[in-house]
Amino acid sequence: MSDLSFKGHTVVVTGAGGGLGKAYSLLFASRGANVVVNDVSQAAAQKVVDEITQAGGKAVANTASVADGEAVIKTAVEAFGGVSILINNAGILRDKGFKNMSDQEWDQIMLVHLKGSYSCAKAAWPIFQKQKFGRIVNTASAAGLYGNFGQANYSAAKMGLVGFTKALAAEGARYNIKATVIAPMAASAMTETIMPPEMLANLKPAFVAPFVLAITHPDGPDANGRIFEVGAGYVAEVRWERSKGVSFKTDSTFTPSAVQEKWEQIQDFDSDPEHPNGVPDFDVQAKIAESSKAPSNAQGSPEVRFDGKTVIVTGAGSGLGRAYALQYGRLGANVVVNDVDGNAVKAVVAAITKAGGKAVAAVASAEDGEGIVKAALDTFGGVHVLVANAGVARPSAFEKLSEKDWDEVLAVHLRATYKCAKAVWPLFLKQKYGRIITFGSQAGLYGSPALANYCTVKAGVLGFTKTLAIEGRKNNILANIVIPSAGAATGLGRAAASIEAVREDYVAPLVGFLSSDANEETTGSIFQVAAGWIAQIRWQRTGGYGFPVNVPLTPEAVISRWANITDFDDGRATNPGSTQEAFMQIAENFGNTDESASDSSDSPYADPEDADIVAAAKKDVDEPTEYSYTERDVVLYNLGVGARETELQWTYENHEDFGALPTFGVIPQFQASAGLSLDWLPNFNPAKLLHGEQYLAIKAPIPTSGELINEARLMEVLDKGKAAAVTSIVQTKDKHSGKVIFENQSTVFIRGSGGFGGKRAGKDRGAATAENKPPSRKPDAVTEEQTLPTQAALYRLSGDLNPLHILPEFAAVGGFDKPILHGLCSMGISGKHVLKAFGEYEDIKVRFAGVVYPGETLVTEMWKEGAKVIFTTKVKERGTVVLAAAAATLVNPGTPLQAKL
Repeated sequence: MSDLSFKGHTVVVTGAGGGLGKAYSLLFASRGANVVVNDVSQAAAQKVVDEITQAGGKAVANTASVADGEAVIKTAVEAFGGVSILINNAGILRDKGFKNMSDQEWDQIMLVHLKGSYSCAKAAWPIFQKQKFGRIVNTASAAGLYGNFGQANYSAAKMGLVGFTKALAAEGARYNIKATVIAPMAASAMTETIMPPEMLANLKPAFVAPFVLAITHPDGPDANGRIFEVGAGYVAEVRWERSKGVSFKTDSTFTPSAVQEKWEQIQDFDSDPEHPNGVPDFDVQAKIAESSKAPSNAQGSPEVRFDGKTVIVTGAGSGLGRAYALQYGRLGANVVVNDVDGNAVKAVVAAITKAGGKAVAAVASAEDGEGIVKAALDTFGGVHVLVANAGVARPSAFEKLSEKDWDEVLAVHLRATYKCAKAVWPLFLKQKYGRIITFGSQAGLYGSPALANYCTVKAGVLGFTKTLAIEGRKNNILANIVIPSAGAATGLGRAAASIEAVREDYVAPLVGFLSSDANEETTGSIFQVAAGWIAQIRWQRTGGYGFPVNVPLTPEAVISRWANITDFDDGRATNPGSTQEAFMQIAENFGNTDESASDSSDSPYADPEDADIVAAAKKDVDEPTEYSYTERDVVLYNLGVGARETELQWTYENHEDFGALPTFGVIPQFQASAGLSLDWLPNFNPAKLLHGEQYLAIKAPIPTSGELINEARLMEVLDKGKAAAVTSIVQTKDKHSGKVIFENQSTVFIRGSGGFGGKRAGKDRGAATAENKPPSRKPDAVTEEQTLPTQAALYRLSGDLNPLHILPEFAAVGGFDKPILHGLCSMGISGKHVLKAFGEYEDIKVRFAGVVYPGETLVTEMWKEGAKVIFTTKVKERGTVVLAAAAATLVNPGTPLQAKL
């Protein structure tokens, strides 16, 4: 097909100063579109605009907050006369384990992701309606779809955008306004904080942008209301899948114990699963008929009860909340009845106590989670179950949806659920027990006209709950989502009042079982209940299509493979249940190359002893990576490796001897070396990668600011039997003169990736491979330096943003008691010790032998052997060696000890 043109279209891209937003802007502009580059960073936005205009395109910058959508869209109208495509891409991260998450961190995420997307779409909507054309792409994430540890706020917002998109799709279809949501996996300033560099290198924004162009073009495929996962050349569609479920008799035998008895059958997806995609998503009359034919319900054993347990039910003054509260009271629980309607609360409490139960009123907004929990503690001394049921609806056509109605619905549904969960979480952690039930809706799953706010929050609750389930599981805190339909909400209108099967009482048994001791395993799951019928809901993803990663992806290529991308019936569909499972199929595409497009030229590091897979890998040449820096970055690095404020030659840019410490040379190359693909190794798993050795050669005076280019290649690969040892080489050059400034050789070990038949012993590469055994005498110099408790937090600002060095949760996954110091930071501190004791050096090599915790004291023992200073670095407090086989080659070997500094 001919190349898609966007001439005459104006595209607004939010968060376009870098990453995906920049990639969208550049590609749209290259296809003739007028582009509004929105970013809160004026410099970043203008840089993208300049790049577009210098290439002959048309673009303007906008620096308004996305929460001020009117200002964003106004720029498009004033500059280009309108807008036809909106890409809601702006986002931030505020990752933190749920127990430590602050209200501010929650609210900031909601403001940028949800309020920002609403505000920009709302401002563009009347224009789209009038011109009978509009395309909106919203940005979700795997964290939203599946939940992710440490991202409760982000998961809620990103899943909320799925519901928001589906609502816009349902409402906009008659105006030819189409909305699609993507869950992209791409390298960006955000993903750098949560993903290792070797993964990021395969996740280029250039593999996402062509898909967005394909679905937003007037002649593109119909992606309205659909969800796609995109990254690393792989594209797949995602939809809901529902088990056939079980119909119960809607009588007094329909209890939580009856649900327990049929639990395995409810979760059975092997027998005729369904794939609903809109509301209504089931035939209520058929469900009523099935229920009426069912026999009395068998009961599981032992009986599900709540004796000694305290249950909080929000929004319990009427309807479903009242039914839940009454059921818990009958089953022995202490019930905290919450609602803003004091009279309604009083009536429910009275009904429970009259029947012999125990209950207390908590008249307050559900946003007052602490107050509600206090009522529970004051009366009953604890909390064991939270049923977050409170909610409101503010229906409105999207063009008339006020900011007030948007904010109120988000507050009552999403923020209140967060606040109540936050209030009970410390109690649940301490007692290593808790059950949380939250509530979605059919509108949240499939979208519904005039309910954009409601669809958003109900979907958001799903993402939030899935993350709570992940974080709480190890402490026996289980969290699940219920999609209830009762009364008029079943679609029966007023007639529902006279139909026994659709009473709220028959939703309560599912809620009761999920929140009981009888549920020992199920967490992070979604269940639908109506008229005595219960079914489970999960994601289904197509087998998708993987495009070659060594060939530039185009919108035309995406369209040509649309049938493959969207085929759920070819036998390749899967059901990912976690971000890890979802990512595996994307990662499998890392090695998908088109051999006819590959450069067959020999590598300068080719070795006749190399195995075939190594020889082939060495031929691959990545695009050079750029690194620009200023004096500020030099000071930041120097501070990161322990330079003190009194050492002005390293901390004050106007000092006459101001300069970078020599080990600054590891910084510009970091993304290039870490970004080399290793997925061609057998059984490659990034989690099993260890940084073994680092060699740095300083080839020229280090500029205090500049623009550099990094060229990375595979240098040597050794088969160590059960592991592989991979050495890469990166030459860092001045971008303008081409002069080599640094050379880095990095060796990593990948456990479980050996056995490919490669060479086992490496070549002698001089200083880069020297064993550097310390002499049998006392050191010629010893330097002690206590690292700061904030050392890792400071050093990571120079570019290595691996959360292992800042987040306790991630450190724990790696088996560490707390975040550890970067190995290259320890190298920098020891390199500083060598410099201060013996003077400048032209190269330095270390072997990483152990970990350092911020705050520990490093002891560097140094021996001068001719032109070389051999050194070993230990942790004083534990006596462990952390840098071994280390040495630096001096520039002036004859310089007396400590004469330099």
